[in-house]
Amino acid sequence: MGRNRLIKMGLLCLHGVGLLLLLLSSPATAVKQDVPATAAAHKFAYATMMYMGTPRDYEFYVAARVMLSSLKKLGVNADLVVIASVDVPLRWVQTLERDGARVLRVQNLNNPYSTQGNFDWRFKLTMNKLYAWSLVDYERVIMLDADNLFLQKTDELFQCGQFCAVFINPCIFHTGLFVLQPSKAVFKDMIHELEVARSNPDGADQGFIGGYFPDLLDKPMFHPTNNGTMLDGQYRLPLGYQMDASYYYLKLRWSVPCGPNSVITFPGAVWLKPWYWWSWPVLPLGIQWHEQRRQTIGYSAEMPLVFIQAVFYLGIMAVTRLARPNLSKLCYRREDKSVFLIQTGLKLVAIWSILAAYIIPFFLIPHTVHPLVGWAMYLLGVFSLSCVAVNAFLLPMLPVLVPWLGIFGSLLVMAYPWYSSGIVRALAVFGYAFVCSPILWISLVKIMSSLNLSLEREGFLPRVAESTTPSGFNKLY
Repeated sequence: MGRNRLIKMGLLCLHGVGLLLLLLSSPATAVKQDVPATAAAHKFAYATMMYMGTPRDYEFYVAARVMLSSLKKLGVNADLVVIASVDVPLRWVQTLERDGARVLRVQNLNNPYSTQGNFDWRFKLTMNKLYAWSLVDYERVIMLDADNLFLQKTDELFQCGQFCAVFINPCIFHTGLFVLQPSKAVFKDMIHELEVARSNPDGADQGFIGGYFPDLLDKPMFHPTNNGTMLDGQYRLPLGYQMDASYYYLKLRWSVPCGPNSVITFPGAVWLKPWYWWSWPVLPLGIQWHEQRRQTIGYSAEMPLVFIQAVFYLGIMAVTRLARPNLSKLCYRREDKSVFLIQTGLKLVAIWSILAAYIIPFFLIPHTVHPLVGWAMYLLGVFSLSCVAVNAFLLPMLPVLVPWLGIFGSLLVMAYPWYSSGIVRALAVFGYAFVCSPILWISLVKIMSSLNLSLEREGFLPRVAESTTPSGFNKLY
């Protein structure tokens, strides 16, 4: 009865996933353009770059689409431009143009700092960001990284001067968002500085552009004019135009008094960017990014694979329940020395099977699927693969699923929306882990004792009747 109840839970979980898939597979508000932009239609532009050569190319392609589509949904009075290297797939370029972006193909700029000791190969092609100064069709350009989350439009930034950026670090401005005046002369000078390998502390665009505008910290703060007049010179931008998500995670709310709360950036750990399904509820802002994606480009690209996985997991659950493996074909004498090796091997296989049930589903889920779908698919996958271990090794279901229940509980603890601050939230998660640790240990002990009991009772390797074995035989056969 317990197993039937758990199987029903899995079916209900899949039913919930199906409802979520129907909701998420098509965006609430489609962002389309019948005729792709081929020339500058405005005097201002929001621009981002795209290049190939990292394991996360597709994720950043999706992120760029969501960011640009959300800008269009906000009704910005500017072109949307993608500076794409020539090796970006043509189908991606065509999709970006259908989304309403103007795509400019460029050759990758050589990075002369790749031999530095502290160089991070993730940033080898970030020098392509310098192409922003070549967009002379526009009077002002806001250059963006793909990991920006726009809460409201920021068209007033086009009033800023020749270069403006935010200091999210007390002494170093951030190049995830900055305003510039395109200039062929400045672009050629930057390329010259790049060719002579001017000093660059990090070997990436951050260090290069920071060194090219070394006096920005001493410049005045930008405040938009009432009449829309464009300013000259360099300005620091208020923190509200590039809010580090770390501040949000500390406070779990925004309270930035020095400017509008317009843009959130995610400069932290690479594998915790907001578009990864596992980043929420580990990092709360991930759900807001996915809400923007749901309202713009949707999730139709990932849904076929998710449906296939769901059917596959259901099939595993049905097969393992209806056809319990019969591993009692080996015969042995109790005193045979190889019996100990067989029993030890079976124990190791059983433990590794349980571990695999919790690890494998994580890597099969599309990285950029909605977190609710991602976590539901992970729990369903773990449940189905755990059924294989339970039925193959005659293990009790509940102890095997204790980590499953623990993961589900931790998600609820982290997603609880009424923590007063990030510190309280972290303490709650730590307390939950402290309480669950002994339960997890007890379940492991229970699994091992059940496995030993099965072996002692010869559930796997039953003894051959004494009358059928000639005296003196002591071997496997």
